[in-house]
Amino acid sequence: RALPTFAIMSGRHDTAAGIARVYRGSFVHSTRDAALEILNDFVLGVDKSGKITFIEEGKNVDRLAQEQGFNTADVENLGPDEFFMPGMVDTHIHASQYTYMGTALDLPLLQWLNTYTFPVESRYQDLKFARDVYTKVVKRTLRNGTTTACYFATIHTDASLLLGQIADDLGQRALVGKVCMDINPMVPQYKELLDESKDETLRFIRELLQKKYPRVKPVVTPRFAVSCSSSLLDALGEIARSNGLHIQSHISENKEEVELVKQLFPDCLSYTDVYLKHGLLTDKTVMAHGCHLTDEELKIFHKNGASISHCPSSNISLMSGILNVRNVQKHKVKLGLGTDVAGGYSASILDAVRRAIDTSKVLTIEHPQLRPLTFEEVFWLATLGGSEALSLDDRIGNFEVGKDFDALRVNVSVPGGPLDVFPEDVLKVIVEKFLNLGDDRNIVEVYVAGRKAVPFSGKE
Repeated sequence: RALPTFAIMSGRHDTAAGIARVYRGSFVHSTRDAALEILNDFVLGVDKSGKITFIEEGKNVDRLAQEQGFNTADVENLGPDEFFMPGMVDTHIHASQYTYMGTALDLPLLQWLNTYTFPVESRYQDLKFARDVYTKVVKRTLRNGTTTACYFATIHTDASLLLGQIADDLGQRALVGKVCMDINPMVPQYKELLDESKDETLRFIRELLQKKYPRVKPVVTPRFAVSCSSSLLDALGEIARSNGLHIQSHISENKEEVELVKQLFPDCLSYTDVYLKHGLLTDKTVMAHGCHLTDEELKIFHKNGASISHCPSSNISLMSGILNVRNVQKHKVKLGLGTDVAGGYSASILDAVRRAIDTSKVLTIEHPQLRPLTFEEVFWLATLGGSEALSLDDRIGNFEVGKDFDALRVNVSVPGGPLDVFPEDVLKVIVEKFLNLGDDRNIVEVYVAGRKAVPFSGKE
């Protein structure tokens, strides 16, 4: 049944809102035509609703001041070693696995889930425990430049609602999913009954929407086909369709999982066909991994507008496989980056950037006809590509006029920082150094919809 809907993460550009901030300096972002566009000495205005009002060459600042009604004395000038880039998008992260991030990476996927993941996730009925972990993971990801996160929580409705509240309190844009699973023979205490899963999913969606958080939205979340009955998948597909919601899950992460899905769903032609037949493969679907998808499955992804979250750190850590990004691009399937904490050992999309480049080079070693990914291409995946994967590219992803100002202020010469720059380093070189060497110390400010989220205000 349909639930009440609200305008979430949207809003038209209101030119009457008035200018709140104007910045002058260097900007880098991606466009439809360029994986990396360098804008030296530009001026950008943000209105009071947090949207980008203009972005033009710095020489036009006086004219813009007259037209837009701001004082040139109020323009904030970036330092010579600073630049703004769009906020990064994490298209797949398990907030509930944060406690053991960086550990427990000695087993392949299915054994890993049973040994480490399900026992930990069972603890989230304890809201004190949930609040502590979820506050830490949202703060950590924000400090590392994740302005938008697509979160898996657990099967616990109240704890999942708490994650949405914490993301809103801290100012992060988020899709939050209450996990659904009614099959778990290995850890039977961590699953739901079919009707319970359906009812609690509806309650989660209803209560989260009623909060009217401006940038936090529910996402329908079957864990993966292995842990969901056909009846549950059907119900979740109908819930997503009736309410126009995003969908997230996992697909073709490792070969053992793919074979198990074939056994569980013998009437389906492929893993992709399982989700397709249950109404879960739409233009608002993001599926994590996809390492072993066939060309025929990728064609179905493209036809339905579904996306893939590339999680290179996790794919290697759990020995799952390597996604051929070039083949995904060849089939014109939307693609973003995910940290996949805690299968991935870092909550930073910068780590995903580096692992994506590295794994593409491994594929090139094995298949010399392939071209490895460039840093410019992976910058695009981390920003505009991620916004496309989450169907949010009409409002975030780059510095187009009318979009929300989700941005990172990067200082590559911060005291005690992890990299050095030299007089001959042009901005493109500096951006490359930051992507390869930088960390949260270089991310001195984080903005989400024009609101400064980092440094934290101290009120959280």
